[in-house]
Formats: sequence, structure tokens, C-alpha cells
Amino acid sequence: MHNQTEIKLIAGRASQDLAKAISLEMGIELCDVQVNVFSDGEFQPVINDSIRGNHVFIIQSTFQPSDNLMELLMLIDATKRASAKYISVVMPYYGYARQDRKDRPRVSIASKLVASMLTTAGASRVMTMDLHADQIQGFFEIPMDHLFGSSVFVKYIQNLGLDNLCMASPDVGSTKRTRFYAQQFNCDMVICDKYRKRANEIAEMTLIGDVKGKNVILIDDIIDTGNTLCKAADLIMEKGAMSVRAICTHPVLSGKAFENIQNSSLKELVVTDSIPLKKTSDKINVISVASLFANAIENTFHYKSIHSLFTNNIIKS
Repeated sequence: MHNQTEIKLIAGRASQDLAKAISLEMGIELCDVQVNVFSDGEFQPVINDSIRGNHVFIIQSTFQPSDNLMELLMLIDATKRASAKYISVVMPYYGYARQDRKDRPRVSIASKLVASMLTTAGASRVMTMDLHADQIQGFFEIPMDHLFGSSVFVKYIQNLGLDNLCMASPDVGSTKRTRFYAQQFNCDMVICDKYRKRANEIAEMTLIGDVKGKNVILIDDIIDTGNTLCKAADLIMEKGAMSVRAICTHPVLSGKAFENIQNSSLKELVVTDSIPLKKTSDKINVISVASLFANAIENTFHYKSIHSLFTNNIIKS
């Protein structure tokens, strides 16, 4: 007689802390995985527990270096070859998501390539959070669950108890995301319109809308170098705002990001633990999404709705 299918959790090296928090939330131990590293830098993940016939959830964000993506692909391949019944990939941060279209001749659409590689490796399903572009969901021929960081951020903003709230988009690309928050709190929104001469370098920025006497919250999905966000925060304060905070789901924080944040007008930057912080900062506040992913994993396993996890968090006006 066959055993009933169980949930098995596997953690990649990039998301150890988040995976441990998810396993604690679920009361399920992580599978024993060791990674053999060879002298040339090549590595080999080995799953030491039996996962035959089970529904395996592999937890790994794919921020840089690209070894994190390679390790995830190898874990999927190892899981498939170990006769797992179903392989769900949980990637809180989807790397290469900003390369989602051909914005100039002769470039790769890398986020589509990543989708193809995950599928080819053997993933049955992919779960991620706050994609840089919604259309990436269409790059998959397998089910893709898109979770929203707003389910933890909305509650956080509520608890701040701020008057004269105003939501701000640091660039035109984040207007849809920002409008959602503005609707939730029934408040105004403004847009910072930037013009770039080259990547990660802003030539000029203008503010569309009025922030005078308001407590402003900048909304974005990714904070990388922090140049755009910090410039937007400084501009907002120059235009007479009472305070400015930022909410960004994925703390990539490369280059001089920590320095930029520390020296900016930002009162606070709130992020999730989709990517572990390289170092701490008294201006950066991390909210865990372990509970959100634990619930999503449970619902996936029991064939329950994922959408229901978000409808309960929407503010009823």
C-alpha cells in the first residue's frame, strides 16, 4: 500500500533563513541537503532524505550571483530524478525579471529564458512574489502563482497611524502598484518622472502632484542601488512633505545602496526577507513573508485558493 503524498521542503543556500522561518510556520522540517563544492568552484547539491512520491517545494530566491539560479535548477533536476511526484519552485525573488522585453536590438529576454530553464529542469509549478512585470506570468507553460507583498505592507502602513497620507511612485513604471496602495488607503498619489541617460544613472527628475504637508510613502518592487528612490525622497521633501518613507519588496541593495539610503531624506525603508540583507541599517526595517509563503504552500498542497490569502488583507472602505 502506497504512503499518502507528503509535503517536503528543500532550501537552497540563498534562502536558508527564509526557508527555516517557513518550515517553523508549517511545523515541517527542512530536508537534509548538502552541497559539495569542488576546487574549481563547481558545486553539487545532494538531497539526503527520500522524497519519492512526495510533493516537494524548493525554496530559493535567484538574486546574484547567478550560481543561485544554477543551484535551483540542479535542485529541481535532482528532485525530479529522485522520483518526486510534484515539484513546486518557491522563488520569493525572481532574478532577471527586469529583462522582460526587447527594449533595444539584439538583447536577450532573460526572464523568459529563466522561465524556460525552470520548466525544462522539471518544475511542475512556480510561486513568486511581486514580479517586476506582470507579463512574466505568461512566459510559463506551467502554473505560476504570483503572491503580493501588499498583504504584509498594507497592515504595516495601517499600524503607522499616519495622517495626510500620500502614496508616491518613484518612476512611471510603478504607477499601477502605487495606485493600488492609494486606493486601499483612499489617499492621493504622486509620480516622480525620471529621465535616464544610461542604466543606474538619472539625468533629471520631476514631481507630478502635490505633497505639501503630507506623509509620503514611496512604493516600488525592487530597490537596487537606491539612486532613484533616494533622489525621489529628496525631491519630495524639497516640495514640502512632512515625512517620506519607502516600501520595496525586494532589497537587492547593490553598489552604494546602504550609503545612499543612510544619506537620503528617507525616514525609513521597509523591505521583505525575499533577499537576505548583506548588513543591517537603522533605517531599514525587514518584514518577514514566511507566514505568507507557508500559507501559500499549504493551500497549494491542499488544492485551495491562493487568491483568498490576499482578499482578507484588503481594507474594507
